[in-house]
Amino acid sequence: MIETERLLLRPLTTQDADAFVTLHADERVNRFVGAYSPEQARERLVTIERQWAERGHGLCAVELKSSGEFIGRVGLNYWEELDEVELGWTLAAESWGHGYATEAAGACLDWGFATLAEEYFISLIRPANTASVRVAERLGFAPRREQTFMGHEVTVYARDRPSDG
Repeated sequence: MIETERLLLRPLTTQDADAFVTLHADERVNRFVGAYSPEQARERLVTIERQWAERGHGLCAVELKSSGEFIGRVGLNYWEELDEVELGWTLAAESWGHGYATEAAGACLDWGFATLAEEYFISLIRPANTASVRVAERLGFAPRREQTFMGHEVTVYARDRPSDG
């Protein structure tokens, strides 16, 4: 579990299927990340649980400390197709504009560099997703390359491991 000033981040599990479906059902949210049926959500969450067990990292539920409300997901996801680990975030539209994405993603990034041996993390961002571009830039990510991923043109942003000193 990762704790920030306002948020609790804990590994997503299959118990989060309903909240996961609801999060991705909003057209404002799924515009860049897609929607999930209940069956697709359970399959994705099984994969996330497996990644936590096998790799020691994965996606987390984002909850408000003040209420326990599930407001999204954030975390480090290994993409075998790329052989890279992505820092990703998706928050409920009602939670936008409060700095939660930057707070949650920043905490995951710090945890990742402190815990994992990765030399860098990426974020896959579709060009029209200007809000995610701003979050990535606030976290020190910069464009590294353009590519097609899962049928979409994306800019691959990257953040190298900070040097000690």
